[in-house]
Amino acid sequence: MKLANDLRNFREKRGGISQEALANAVGVSRQTIISIEKGRFIPSAFLALKIAKFFDTSVEDIFYLIDGQNNKIRWRVKWK
Repeated sequence: MKLANDLRNFREKRGGISQEALANAVGVSRQTIISIEKGRFIPSAFLALKIAKFFDTSVEDIFYLIDGQNNKIRWRVKWK
């Protein structure tokens, strides 16, 4: 399995937010955002949470796992 994301789609759906604007908002470089979107860099939990907060969504809506056949694996944690 590997980590994948819909970060670019979230940027585009939110009025075409630039990589630079997102990077500035969450305190990283534009290159970091590019690397996350291309799957070359796995963000820390802290950064993933900051990105999710920026888009007012959950981390699981942006980041997900892909299995060996490139199928998305999504789940929600249910607390009792």
